[in-house]
Amino acid sequence: MINAASKLLAVMLAVVLLYIYPTAETANRQDDLARMTVNQSVVRFVDAVRTKGYISPAMYSELEEQLARTGNAYEILIEHLHKKYVPHYTDPMNQSTFTGTYETVEDGYYTSQIKERLFPAAGGPTKDDPGRRYTLVMGDFITITVQSTNRTSGMLIREWLNGTPTAPAVLTTYGGMVLNEDY
Repeated sequence: MINAASKLLAVMLAVVLLYIYPTAETANRQDDLARMTVNQSVVRFVDAVRTKGYISPAMYSELEEQLARTGNAYEILIEHLHKKYVPHYTDPMNQSTFTGTYETVEDGYYTSQIKERLFPAAGGPTKDDPGRRYTLVMGDFITITVQSTNRTSGMLIREWLNGTPTAPAVLTTYGGMVLNEDY
């Protein structure tokens, strides 16, 4: 009886070591390559935006194409923060009595607002029209977050082995201050 149990355990261990472990490692390596590709694409996109001071439809479409090459589906979140200085007056209705102080306010613009500008409704300007650019100003901040929305084979294997759901296979955030206005 003990001999049969040890043989069964040996066969199960052999199956795990010969088939499951290499499959899991290959799937994890594929997720790592996707992570590196997404990170490189996002860094390149954000650095171009920070240097040029705008997002064009061609730049955004190129980012989407580079992400699609990994074989995963992604959600792209863009946050643009624009800093404004609002002067304080003793009488808000009569703006002739300035107190000498300012309040710093940051206006936030997000993916839906940016994509409306980049990709207007049908019948709008052509793709190369400068009016479709989303412009930023020197000193603004832009942050891009890219998160995978599908379940990769590496995630499925980890969930099967661990028995618990895993975090998204790819999650990248990158951003910075706009350095130039090249428009």
